[in-house]
Amino acid sequence: MSEVEGSVSERRGEWRPEQPAGFAPIFVWPPQPKAFAKFLFAWGGFLWPWQIIYLGLAIVSWEWLQLDLNRSRDFRFDWIATIYLRNMVILWVFAGGWHLVLYILKRQGLDRKYDPRWPFVGRRTFLFNSQVRDNVFWSCVSGVAVWSAWEVILVYGYANGWLPYLSWSDNPTLFVLLFLAVPFWRELHFYFTHRLLHWAPIYRRVHALHHKNTNPGPWSGLAMHPIEHIVYFSTLAIHFVVPTHPWHMMFNATETALTPAQGHTGFDGNVLDGKLPTGSYFHWLHHRYFECNYGEAGIPLDRWFGTFRDGSDEGEGTTRPTEHQYEIKGEDPYLLRSTSAPSE
Repeated sequence: MSEVEGSVSERRGEWRPEQPAGFAPIFVWPPQPKAFAKFLFAWGGFLWPWQIIYLGLAIVSWEWLQLDLNRSRDFRFDWIATIYLRNMVILWVFAGGWHLVLYILKRQGLDRKYDPRWPFVGRRTFLFNSQVRDNVFWSCVSGVAVWSAWEVILVYGYANGWLPYLSWSDNPTLFVLLFLAVPFWRELHFYFTHRLLHWAPIYRRVHALHHKNTNPGPWSGLAMHPIEHIVYFSTLAIHFVVPTHPWHMMFNATETALTPAQGHTGFDGNVLDGKLPTGSYFHWLHHRYFECNYGEAGIPLDRWFGTFRDGSDEGEGTTRPTEHQYEIKGEDPYLLRSTSAPSE
């Protein structure tokens, strides 16, 4: 292995960070107050910059980019189209923005890129023989439609008063705490629904479409089968039973829709001269080995359920038989047949 700016290059030329994947210092004993404070407030931590950006975007979307709620008491084209077009533009700004900077302008080059290959072209496994075009198609045609449909139903519910509702005046403390709870609820939901999607019969027919992206890019995050989109965005179903404000719902929807682009950039850490935190080595290992790291790095569910892999040579998870023997196709030994599936 050769040292490359604080990283190591493996036999396939993969880049990986010096520190293996791990979990946030939340569910630890004894407590680590300094580490927790750094995780919560430091740049690239829990709040800054992405949660604050997603929350701000959610509030702006509801307050300024949404038609009057009174007009949403009936299913009408104008407000439904507004939600759909707004979400399409937001996705293009985020996923398209990451792709423009990292894959078209190539501002980062291959520095800190987990896989040194660029997106596949000329592969029949992907629609239009192009990984990027395939990913854009599924993200926009199915992803934005399903994301918007969930929002439409919830907006209709708020407008007609049959969703449980929480205002600032009802309980200011709970109102604020729910914003902190949303990301952790999303992690819980993601882990268990993701495990379900890896059940072999469902994987073959649904989730394999997403896992064609063994070398993911920003558009790969929402490149899913329509059924998977319905399951993935069902994290919003909690607003049918838990009293929340539309700001909480929009924060949940916005984070759910946009974090995949950030987490699938294919690059690690602070990119663009160290100015912008991105990537998820934790999740990239899932695309590399398939049967590990089903959740995220906030709640250590993968550790608790024995599905964690940290990516190091001698670290946690390396002795577990997580690398499935997949059937391969073409010259690229890491490109899956669409019919292959991991064992449960």
